Amino acid sequence: MNSLPKLNFPAINLRASEDGSRTLVFDRVRGIYVVLTPEEWVRRHLVEYLVGHCSAPLHSIVEEYPVEINSMPQRADVVVLNAEARPLLLAECKSTEVNFERREVISEVFQQASRYNAVVKARYLLITNGLKHFCYEATDEGYRALTAFPRLG
Repeated sequence: MNSLPKLNFPAINLRASEDGSRTLVFDRVRGIYVVLTPEEWVRRHLVEYLVGHCSAPLHSIVEEYPVEINSMPQRADVVVLNAEARPLLLAECKSTEVNFERREVISEVFQQASRYNAVVKARYLLITNGLKHFCYEATDEGYRALTAFPRLG
């Protein structure tokens, strides 16, 4: 795990184990060990941030949330549900290697997340590569950029 970059999130503690050449980390949301990929590194940090700093109850978080687009099954990385079990926040995580310094990359990831959200209909949309985070609120006119993560609890 030492080769993974420091992210723009507080440090977290992960339960890890080795499986041959792969590192597995415990996913508190799904209650299983998952392969630690660069994108999973970002997701684990985001989930802990949503719980610890945005007041999202752990039981309200769904990972790999199914979304059907044009009859094709897709999956949103993280969805936080509200007290009525309706989607409140949809998040798309990318690895740090996805260059959020380039506007066209941010636009492409935003478009992916907003396509998912056209089906999911969450109030908040978030995209992150672990280094940069972009939060939006859905409005009648489209999406409004937020200056901070929303409170979710």
